[in-house]
Amino acid sequence: MSKDATIGFIGLGVMGGPMCRNMARKHPGRVIAFDLSSEALAALRDTKAETAASIEALAAEADLVFLSLPGGPQVEMVCGLILTNARPGTAVVDLSTMPVAVARKMAGILAQKDIGFADAPVARTREAAQSGELAIMVGAPDALYARIRPMLDYIATDITHGGEVGAGQVLKLVNNMLVFANTVALAEMMVLGEKAGVAPETLLEAVSKGSGDSFVLRNHGRKAMLPRNFPEKAFSPEYVLKDIGYVFELAGEAGIPLPAAETARRYYSAAVEHGLGGRYFPGVIKLVEDGVMGQGGGAETS
Repeated sequence: MSKDATIGFIGLGVMGGPMCRNMARKHPGRVIAFDLSSEALAALRDTKAETAASIEALAAEADLVFLSLPGGPQVEMVCGLILTNARPGTAVVDLSTMPVAVARKMAGILAQKDIGFADAPVARTREAAQSGELAIMVGAPDALYARIRPMLDYIATDITHGGEVGAGQVLKLVNNMLVFANTVALAEMMVLGEKAGVAPETLLEAVSKGSGDSFVLRNHGRKAMLPRNFPEKAFSPEYVLKDIGYVFELAGEAGIPLPAAETARRYYSAAVEHGLGGRYFPGVIKLVEDGVMGQGGGAETS
């Protein structure tokens, strides 16, 4: 992709806004942004990013269109508009998390007009999005991967080409499920340690130096679960359940039972049912503190 290529960016949410900002800061060519929220667009006014009047207008001008959307239905809708408005030779890079089957379906549909498609879901935190230090897992043909790789470097420090379209989503769903399950396990162990008389700060410090260390402990554990800080407008249990749903779709297609993942799903369902909806998902630790979860892994019913 040449340095004067025009980048379009659709979806300026918690992760998309910082990613678009980094592209506008680092890309020498034009960057055009679109979001339904005027507030999200206004947040980019101090950058060179231009505002598109519509998705259709953005698609007609961009050489490369990045998507950062809530899930599969939104990606399908936007790709339909891109199909009818983009020029042949345009490429779409979806940074969202969605079902593997939808990624492959979109690639097939867009290919009818010679529009490339890569699934490139992102991992890590909002802070990583702001600093341009995300991890990205990519599913794309080799030629398309080589074309989009320089732009991915604007927003990430670790990029994995997993294979053909769909591979990025497989990698991301596996990553997310491990994070969700690890968070539940950490919540149980933190509360157990605290109830057994060990200061929570000491517990996390000691475990971080042993084989129980993890990204979840160092980030979600220290920054959210230890201070019990679970803000709104962050990655919530509802988003967790969406991603877990995609995991189980994939597991059904592969014929693989996932009992540990099912236990994690019960936790996040209970979080929504017990007032933690809309707040940062490590808040599941409160379910353990409050004795909400029964011995079978589900919420207490008696």
